[in-house]
Amino acid sequence: IFGAAGNLTRKKLLPALFRLFRDKLLQENFFIYCTDRAEMDESRYRDFFQQALKEALPNEFKSSLWEKFSRRLYYSCFNYQRPASCIDHLKNQLPALEKSHETQGNRIFYLAIPPGIFEDVIHNIGSAGLSHEMDGYVHIVVEKPFGHDLISADRLNQVLNTYFREDQIYRIDHYLAKETVQNMLMFRFANSIFEPIWNRNFIDHVQITASEQIGIEDRADYYEKAGILRDMFQSHLFELLAITAIEPPSSFKAERLIEEKIKLFRSIRPFITEAVPEQVIIGQYGPGYIDGREVPSYRNEPGVHPESMTPTFAAMKVLVDNWRWNGVPFYLRSGKRLPTRKTEISLHFKSVPHMMFSRIMDEYIEPNILTFRVQPDEGISLSFQTKRPGTRVCLYPVHMNYSYEKKVLLDAYAWVLLDCMIGDRMLFMKQEEVELTWGLLTPVLEWSETLREKTMFPNYAAGSPGPEDATRLIQKDGRIWTPLESETHNERSDRARFRGSQP
Repeated sequence: IFGAAGNLTRKKLLPALFRLFRDKLLQENFFIYCTDRAEMDESRYRDFFQQALKEALPNEFKSSLWEKFSRRLYYSCFNYQRPASCIDHLKNQLPALEKSHETQGNRIFYLAIPPGIFEDVIHNIGSAGLSHEMDGYVHIVVEKPFGHDLISADRLNQVLNTYFREDQIYRIDHYLAKETVQNMLMFRFANSIFEPIWNRNFIDHVQITASEQIGIEDRADYYEKAGILRDMFQSHLFELLAITAIEPPSSFKAERLIEEKIKLFRSIRPFITEAVPEQVIIGQYGPGYIDGREVPSYRNEPGVHPESMTPTFAAMKVLVDNWRWNGVPFYLRSGKRLPTRKTEISLHFKSVPHMMFSRIMDEYIEPNILTFRVQPDEGISLSFQTKRPGTRVCLYPVHMNYSYEKKVLLDAYAWVLLDCMIGDRMLFMKQEEVELTWGLLTPVLEWSETLREKTMFPNYAAGSPGPEDATRLIQKDGRIWTPLESETHNERSDRARFRGSQP
């Protein structure tokens, strides 16, 4: 693991590996060689991560298990200013460790490092001959972002392809490893009642939401360069859109699934720079309150420029030009400092063609909504109308709900690591996918980076649902966003009245 003292390793990677070890999903013959710029010996590093695991897994940490796990944990200081000498040291260390742990030459290089040094580290791994497969496999895992734009993504892919074959490269998007996202494929293609209505004849529109309560935490250096569009849309939201909209693969194999995703990305109607403002809204949070706690504006976060134009919110309307989805808009939104943490995909079905109850009920009947909750409470729900019990004729929306709440789920990073070990590429992105998604996003990025009117930000308060323009983006089409928080009965009625007033 390169970047083994960073937040990603501390909060995600080692806890995931520890869980796999606990659940006996890791073979006994393994070791973890950790490198980072922090100067510490192996004993101190193990103490450091013992404490980190106790914090990350307070109810799951067991000292006896840690003793066995920590024997497989090694550390070496890595000077990123002199990567060649550090890689040479790694190359000299690996043979003895591989022999003592009997790993049969299987290696995974995980780049949990800032994207700015990806290329140098990859080049030095390859130049040292460590990418060559001898007795076992050699895989390399690359964290997002895959470049800063299409040009840099292409350059990164060229460096990777210089030393690694495409089947050795694992470009990670951990959203694809969420249980609900994987379940969507089974839900669609293993149930004959849903796939026949999964098209423009029955679905009015689709909403994909990824909202976060947190701000940028201690990632100002990264976020000032990335912003919400690069951070969330290029990979996470476009990938969720693809899983929702793809055609049925011929078989449940990674190659077939990736083929269909690539076809889908090619079918997305390209953004035209001058028309982007009609389809995309961006925003930046100002001061406000989260769970009753006052929080600062983005521009007042540590490390952020006081006149920063970096967007922390975006909403966009995406159209797919193919037979299945022609005329069905996909509304995507994501933002920081929103009222709640929630990622979900909701399919909003069309209203019934004739409302036979209109003469006896002065109410708008909300269409059926099928929702895939990706996080935090993973599950699936379907809303439908029933008669409210009693003498009055009154329709009442109810929900058929399936929740993973009581199921023991593998963490997304545990899935990713496990699949990388067994060579299953289902949850990873191919080079062509990365280039297609960057190509789709390029006009939006070019437009957003021409905005220099500093007074336009901030345009939403922390703790609010986002900019008012995002509401207008969907309302002008006669639709409304699914609420980020639970609705009261009156709020649901108000929303229904708005929908009912639209043509």
